[in-house]
Amino acid sequence: MTQNRTILVVAAHPDDEVLGCGATIAQHVQKGNTVNILILAEGATSRASNRDRSQWKSQLSALAVAAHKASDILGAASVTLDNFADNRMDGYELLDVIKVVEQAIDQHQPEIVYTHHSGDVNIDHRRIHEAVITACRPVPGHPVKSLLFFEIPSSTEWQPPGSAPIFAPNWFVDVTETLNLKLKALEAYQSEMRPWPHPRSLQAVEHLARWRGASVGVEAAEAFILGRQLVM
Repeated sequence: MTQNRTILVVAAHPDDEVLGCGATIAQHVQKGNTVNILILAEGATSRASNRDRSQWKSQLSALAVAAHKASDILGAASVTLDNFADNRMDGYELLDVIKVVEQAIDQHQPEIVYTHHSGDVNIDHRRIHEAVITACRPVPGHPVKSLLFFEIPSSTEWQPPGSAPIFAPNWFVDVTETLNLKLKALEAYQSEMRPWPHPRSLQAVEHLARWRGASVGVEAAEAFILGRQLVM
């Protein structure tokens, strides 16, 4: 990673951006890069049998506040929250999702895009992965040169082997110096975090980072699958 790059993180729900690549976001910022975050689904209404945003107004407002607080902790330049229905993104035409991602790419002109792994158990993660792949198709003049897929604790590892592509990382970022910022940003999402030993607990997130780091000989790392890398 070099300086003066523009990065776009495309995530499904408020907290996915931090769980997936929060420490890498902070590292990009510290290196002088500009990071913009796009969160597509609202992240709460699936907890009821029917979607009624009015019943979840306070929770959705709290999630929006948390997203902006987490973004500030990591140092991102912007965070945009869209309004797709939580855990119901398979109910939309894929093109509608692609158009939102394309608009963000047109606006920010990112060189690197981070998004979800295709094999997650969460349908929104899978749908967004498909949309980003299409929005980042390598037509001449497209700004995106690097495409990376992250893992989300309590989704990626919950998909049984054989049911979908497994998360087999081949790209690791040493986040020894920024893991603390990831954990601090997750504290902003108190309503989304769970007690140990849930995989979406602060302890589990740190353990995962330590294990990914140990896998490549550093104190802590975030792991990704490289989807595409264009070397200029």
